[in-house]
Amino acid sequence: MPPSHRIRIVDAFTDRPFSGNPAGVLLLDAFPEDTWLRHVAAEVNHAETAFAHRLPEGGEADWALRWFTPTTEVELCGHATLATAHVLKTTGAAEGPVRFTTRSGILTTTAHTDGTITMDFPTAPLTPAEVPAGVAEALGAEPLVAYDTGANLGDLLVELADEKTVRALTPDHRALIQHSERGIIATARAEDPTRGYDFVSRGFFPRVGIDEDPVTGSAHTALAPFWSQRLGRKELTGLQGSARTGFVHTELRGDRTLLTGRAVTVIEGDLYA
Repeated sequence: MPPSHRIRIVDAFTDRPFSGNPAGVLLLDAFPEDTWLRHVAAEVNHAETAFAHRLPEGGEADWALRWFTPTTEVELCGHATLATAHVLKTTGAAEGPVRFTTRSGILTTTAHTDGTITMDFPTAPLTPAEVPAGVAEALGAEPLVAYDTGANLGDLLVELADEKTVRALTPDHRALIQHSERGIIATARAEDPTRGYDFVSRGFFPRVGIDEDPVTGSAHTALAPFWSQRLGRKELTGLQGSARTGFVHTELRGDRTLLTGRAVTVIEGDLYA
């Protein structure tokens, strides 16, 4: 029998199973070859699978972290980082703030006594853009404005008329592939902020093998500055309106954005590969 690796499936940006965004998490002794990582991510077949290993003490980071969709490695992933931090906390593998070295630089997570975890991510630079020809047809709704979100994300952020329009989207995923490096983030102001969130969004990423992502933490590094400017507040809560839904609390701090959420482990077992 081949050696086994402990694997966990964690639902992120939620406090209850079967909602939020599921991610695979594997804590390793070192990163195996990329082919193995890709095979595992394809086998897990969630939006992302996170692979992490401990680093020697005394360096600028405590753990190395990488993220893979079922088809490719990505530059930045929020929900799988939250899931990894949750596993480190619940298994006792790490205490206090954890510094991860990633393709997007050093990312720090902090677990709080109330069960939430805060992630310190780079704020996405927003550049006004023309709405590309064909985007409205592919989405099934006319964007009011569009923004490029920079190299780390590679998304096109579009504001739609209202929350109902965002929730009702049934996009042509194949047609969306040609309009961004990674995907399309559609957003609108919350119809009723007394429900506990300030804006709603959905994220479509068919270029990296994810037609719709249940809850996209990294997208909120663009949504935070976008809505903070419009609503005049540094701290906001976003609802990602996918079928599973999830909440992301954001706090804009200049070139850094703090993302806070909860996570729950739903499956734990052994991977024999």
